[in-house]
Amino acid sequence: MAFINFVRDYERMARFRLGTFEGMMGPGIVFAIPIVHQIQKIDTRVTVLDIPRQTNITKDNAPIEIDFLVYLRVNIEHAHKAVLEVEDYTAAVVGLATTTLRAVVGEMDLDDVFSQRDKINEVLRSRLDGETERWGIKVTNVEIREIDPPREIQDAMNRQMSAERVRRAVVLEADGTRQAAITVAGGEKESAILKAEGARQAEILAAEGDQQAAVLRAQGFSDALQKIYDVAQNVDANTMTLQYVEALKEMAHGESTKWILPMELTKMLGGLGSINSAESGD
Repeated sequence: MAFINFVRDYERMARFRLGTFEGMMGPGIVFAIPIVHQIQKIDTRVTVLDIPRQTNITKDNAPIEIDFLVYLRVNIEHAHKAVLEVEDYTAAVVGLATTTLRAVVGEMDLDDVFSQRDKINEVLRSRLDGETERWGIKVTNVEIREIDPPREIQDAMNRQMSAERVRRAVVLEADGTRQAAITVAGGEKESAILKAEGARQAEILAAEGDQQAAVLRAQGFSDALQKIYDVAQNVDANTMTLQYVEALKEMAHGESTKWILPMELTKMLGGLGSINSAESGD
């Protein structure tokens, strides 16, 4: 034991005076008088403990071997507990981790042990941290490294995984066939809809064309009648009379011996006589 001791920032030193605990010293220089003082250094950095491989029995009576790591550190504020409450806190944590793992695995089925590794890690960390708190130890993390079942169980699991892969392949193939059929049916449906829509649009366009043609024909006929009417408004009575005379000439060439003449025609003929008399006097 040196008279002058240098304590680093991540260390604390427990000093006893004639067997009586004086407290945790450091960091810095700590004096220790030989025979009078006894000292013990504590490292407060995170320490990794490799828990030896051990056999655990699951809830469904399957033996499996598990090895894992425990990350811990001494709590600086309670570092004295790691000196006063436990003789060797490292060995104590190893033993506690071993029994805790057996208890946790014994509550789970084999399949759950493989599929819920993260859950096991968290349960172990929580239980260990709760137990080691009284020693001034903080368990920061637990990591399972490897889980090894017996050979026969491994073979059974491989067969099960192979069967599961085959089942998934069949399901995926069936889903693919179904999706393909749905896609084809959807395409045919869309095609039929598009064809029907095209035919409907064609019929609409044809009907609109017929309607427009009829409107144009009616408009042309109306315009023709309007022009005839406009021309007829400018025809005088003498011209109409001459037209009637021409009509009588045509009738005279026929086989009929009786004619029925409208009164308007006799008036027009009288007017024609007046026209002839006027021309004779001239």
